[in-house]
Amino acid sequence: MGRMPSAERRRQLVEAAIRAMTRDGVARTTTRSICAEAGVSLSVFHYCFDSKQALLEAAIETITGNYVTRVLSAVEPGATLRETVRGALQTYWDHVTAHPREHMLTYDLTQYALREPGFEHLARAQYEQYVVSAGAMVEQVRAQRGLEPRVPVETIARYLAAVIDGLTLQFLVLGDEKTASDQLDLTADQLMLLFEG
Repeated sequence: MGRMPSAERRRQLVEAAIRAMTRDGVARTTTRSICAEAGVSLSVFHYCFDSKQALLEAAIETITGNYVTRVLSAVEPGATLRETVRGALQTYWDHVTAHPREHMLTYDLTQYALREPGFEHLARAQYEQYVVSAGAMVEQVRAQRGLEPRVPVETIARYLAAVIDGLTLQFLVLGDEKTASDQLDLTADQLMLLFEG
């Protein structure tokens, strides 16, 4: 068997880390357990990543990137603005309900980063990625519809990231799908008010 390119090894280790942390929690997941999950030696880990911190950063980027790809793929050119916004929110939400433990992992990563000296920047980077993701959705909707928002895109993105973050945590705690659906409808309606049209 030939050598795997380092980018592919990194991806393999990140996916293994996400699986292990989702199952065992961030604090209990070690570089050794990640290597065991990936079926590679510890030397492979150290070849691909400088530290566990670097791996956690890559895991956060991967998780968030997957959310962005999913949501942006849901923006339908032929749909109404309301359908577009609600559909994008629903695409994210379908993943929350199908993979709640992965979403629990995002909160675990945040708490871990805030508690571990030297890791605090990972929590900030994680939440900034949420804002960038929300902003990408708003920009795509704006560009497709030719509508200008009433407030800066970054303001909408930060608002949307905060609302979705709160709704996700509330759902993970309470498990109330009906309330979550109602709140997503309300969020879509509120976003509509932020666009001229």
